[in-house]
Amino acid sequence: MAPRSKARAALAALRADLTGDALAPEDPGYDAARAVFNAMIDRRPAVIARCAGAADVVRAVRFARELDLPVAVRGGGHGVAGAALEDGALVVDLRRMRGVTVDPVAQAVRVEGGATMSELDRATQPYALATTGARDSTTGVGGYVLGGGTGWLDRAFGLAVDNLLGVELVTADAERTHASADENPELFWALHGGGGNFGVATALTLELHELPLFCVASLLFLPEYGPWVVRVFREILRTGPDALGGAVLYLTGPPANFVPPRLVGRRLCLAQLTYAGGEEELRRLAGPLLAAPHAAQVLGPLPYAEAQCMLDAPAGLRNHWSAECLGALPDDAVDAYCALGDRMPAPTLTRHALLPQGGALASGPHTYPVPYRDAPWAVHPAGSWADPADDERCIGWVREVRAAVRPWSTGDVYLNFIGDEGPERVRAGLGAGNTLRLEKVKRRYDPDNVFRFNHNIRPV
Repeated sequence: MAPRSKARAALAALRADLTGDALAPEDPGYDAARAVFNAMIDRRPAVIARCAGAADVVRAVRFARELDLPVAVRGGGHGVAGAALEDGALVVDLRRMRGVTVDPVAQAVRVEGGATMSELDRATQPYALATTGARDSTTGVGGYVLGGGTGWLDRAFGLAVDNLLGVELVTADAERTHASADENPELFWALHGGGGNFGVATALTLELHELPLFCVASLLFLPEYGPWVVRVFREILRTGPDALGGAVLYLTGPPANFVPPRLVGRRLCLAQLTYAGGEEELRRLAGPLLAAPHAAQVLGPLPYAEAQCMLDAPAGLRNHWSAECLGALPDDAVDAYCALGDRMPAPTLTRHALLPQGGALASGPHTYPVPYRDAPWAVHPAGSWADPADDERCIGWVREVRAAVRPWSTGDVYLNFIGDEGPERVRAGLGAGNTLRLEKVKRRYDPDNVFRFNHNIRPV
């Protein structure tokens, strides 16, 4: 750490150089700027550099290197581990960099590093184009894509990272570079799942796909129907087209228009089917669920950008998440999943998700460091609650879920779904066979591990 007088002079110079601005702990707005999605994260960075463009990012990284400050990067700030903040660090805050530029002829989109999924989806929707996006519209595009990227459209269009065409990056030596299949291809490979380990992604270019129609069927069931719902859902996805996606979730009934008042605040089972196609076909596919006694339903066409907001979780709650990828979903696994749904902490905003994979996700490039492609199912317990007194029971429940489904686990994990669970889980999310190759890329682009507040890859 630099002497105080040097640090003050460097901060003054940074403020003079930035098109954006920089906040220190004594500045108005500092506390608001350091708030992130997960209320369990309460950290005090040394400086928050609110960058207005890539040149500001270069200046901020250079400032951090001069003062020997660690660097955290904030895009959407949605990650459950709170990697966007760190005590005593320089935070590169990208939230002023939110531009989205669509090229409908090339079917591609350039997205700045601070943009959210909603901003991406609403920009592409007028052209009837889309790419695989997160299931929460407030998620930051950059961290989501570089972490792999599953979503409602992954069975149709592959992982988000499968649609990555290029990344504009500021590296640890404060240099701007670009990675694509033709330019810095080894770095480009590492960015397909390696997250923020190699620099600050100031912009990403993604492939778009035609999506003229998108429909959703959401059916609410009382929780005692859960085992039956999962079995039927399993069969629908097994025989359905790749354009079909969705989830089964246990959740607390929200105060939404389609939820009967008597069910608000009660534990429920939601079967959600998403379809990149028309209503008539979705209604046919959902037929077995529609024929069963359900408490409420919504079925019909819905603009994709609106569908992406259906399960948005509010910021400012306490969160603890985890996940397991399953190699199979036999009846015993269904029963184990549902038993934990029956014990899910309620009423809270906790969700217990069972997600189908397969389709284009499974058939995508197996060379990337995303080892969970071959798992046909994923279980994602996402604890979310308001009262710190509930910490123990909610965190304990998430751990129970992992333990209960472990007999069917492949051992792989989607890193965007978990917090800090140790280096072994990071390797499980990147693939043991990819680790040495990733470490070599890390050594080339970040030998001092400047970008270490993430699912970290250490340089070797």
